[in-house]
Amino acid sequence: MLKIAVTGKGGVGKTTLASVLAGLYAREGRTVLAVDADPDANLGLALGFTEEEVLAITPISKMNDLINERTGSDSAGYGRFFKINPRVDDIPDRFAVAKNGVKLLLMGTVESGGGGCVCPEHVMLKRIISHLVLNRDDVVIMDMEAGLEHLGRGTADMVDRFIVVVEPGTRSIQTYHKIKQLAADLGITRVSIVGNKVRSTADEDYLRERLWGEDILGFIRYTDDAIESDKREVSALDTSEAIQKEINFIKEKIDSYATH
Repeated sequence: MLKIAVTGKGGVGKTTLASVLAGLYAREGRTVLAVDADPDANLGLALGFTEEEVLAITPISKMNDLINERTGSDSAGYGRFFKINPRVDDIPDRFAVAKNGVKLLLMGTVESGGGGCVCPEHVMLKRIISHLVLNRDDVVIMDMEAGLEHLGRGTADMVDRFIVVVEPGTRSIQTYHKIKQLAADLGITRVSIVGNKVRSTADEDYLRERLWGEDILGFIRYTDDAIESDKREVSALDTSEAIQKEINFIKEKIDSYATH
C-alpha cells in the first residue's frame, strides 16, 4: 500500500492536497489512514470533520498516561531512562477517527524540550510514524511539517513519494530546496512537486523555470472553492470539481510511479 508524505511551507495548501488525495483513494475502496503530523493541525477540518469533532480528538502527544505507560517514563520524564522502541501497533486502530471513509490520526506536537528533542513524546510520535510506514497495509497519507521532524533514516526511505507543495514565489521555492536537502540527508530521492495557487500559465511557467529539471506532478489553480469548503466545514473534494480533477491527475501520476 502507498505511503505518501506531503510537506511544504506553511500556507501553501499542502493540507488541501493531502485531504483530497485521501478522499480519492477512499472512494476507490482503499483503506486510508490520514495522519496529521503538522503542529498547525488542520487536516481534520479539510477532511470534512466539524470543528467540534476535531476539538474532541486528543492528539497522541497529549496522551500523557499512554506515553508514560508505553515508554516507561513519568511526568518528570526528562533526564530519566525510558524505552525508545515503545509498543505502538494498536494505536492507529484505537485512536484514529473516521469520516467519509478516511481514518484520521492526530499526532499533535511536542511543545517542550526544543525541536528534535529526545523525549518520551517525540520518541512515541516517531515510533508511530515508523510503524505506519513499515508495517501498516493502509494507504497512509501524512500531512507533515516542513522540517520532516518525525521521520528518520530507515523510515523515510520507505515512503513511496515525498510531495512538496509550492506556490509561485521565491520563499516557497527556497523552502522546497531546504526540504529536498533534509530528505537527501535521510536518503530520500523520491521527491516530487505540486504547484498550488496557480493563477495563470505565467505562474506555471515561472515554477517550471525556477524548478527546471525537478519532478513536477501537476498544478492546482487558485480557486475560492477551497476557502468556501473551509467555511462550510466540508472537504474540498465535495465542493470543487476543478480541485478534484486536478488532484486526481496528480494521483494518477503517483499511482503510475508506484507500479514501476
